[in-house]
Amino acid sequence: MKKIILILAGMTFCLLMFGQAKQPRLIVVPSDNWCIQNGFYKEYDNQGTKIKAPDYKRSFQENSDLLLVISTINGIMADRGFELENLEQLTKNSEYEAAENALLVSESGAEMAEDPIDILKRMAQADIWLQLTWTVNITGPKKSITFILQGLDAYSSKEVATAKGTGAPSFSAELPVLLEEAVVSRMDEFCAKLQGHFESLFEKGREIVLEIGTWKSFKGNLDSQFKGKVLNEIIEDWVYDNTKEHRFSLTSVTKTKMTFKQLRIAMYDARNRAQDARRWAQGLQKYLNETYQIESTLLTKGLGQAKLVIGEN
Repeated sequence: MKKIILILAGMTFCLLMFGQAKQPRLIVVPSDNWCIQNGFYKEYDNQGTKIKAPDYKRSFQENSDLLLVISTINGIMADRGFELENLEQLTKNSEYEAAENALLVSESGAEMAEDPIDILKRMAQADIWLQLTWTVNITGPKKSITFILQGLDAYSSKEVATAKGTGAPSFSAELPVLLEEAVVSRMDEFCAKLQGHFESLFEKGREIVLEIGTWKSFKGNLDSQFKGKVLNEIIEDWVYDNTKEHRFSLTSVTKTKMTFKQLRIAMYDARNRAQDARRWAQGLQKYLNETYQIESTLLTKGLGQAKLVIGEN
């Protein structure tokens, strides 16, 4: 009887430890390489440089295998308790915002141009992007599939987990079956790395980038004094007080620009809302306005980059 009670107690403990653990929100996307190799991309001019960005919407419309492949990975991850965003649906909703965003150009050239991927990141609000590349190998009557699955932090774009390999040759012609056979044996370690990264974010904070700039119309610069204190010191002190364990790196300081990298912010704000670079930087914008009557414009790129331009709103 005691043995049964101990077993039940152990099961209850495991449920409390793992069943209630918060898991990252995921979105599965074809890799840039797969999209470009298959001709599903658009070219954009980024200040004179041609950039190729995946055209996810066209890839869904023209490649019948893509939906099957992504649905298979979605199913595997959902079976492990992860919450997933639907890429196909998001691509249908993002084009209008992209068109509007293209028209938002500041007079002082301080805009932060967003490509379609940045916009999708903001719309999806996923913690981790799962980027998938695959090829089908044919040897006589048998087929196998080689895949690479990369977990990328949606805020910093850093790789946090990787799974790759080739499945056993099979007479099956079904792509989802081949993919599942290749992937499933490697998923436990992959998912553990995803979960480990997500849990470390609660301890160390999300990683973002903050830039400070000035409008040409600003009467002063970042070396100017306000209430007896230099503006760049005011900003750095606020960042110090509002980062997770004061983690940040101030990589550049001039009279017109400051750049903070590897800046760690809490996962949730005081109201228990998920924080991204925009929501966190709004606190600095409000502080400068209310305490020093300094106006500013907040620009963002994706989830993990914010730019505060001093002098206008």
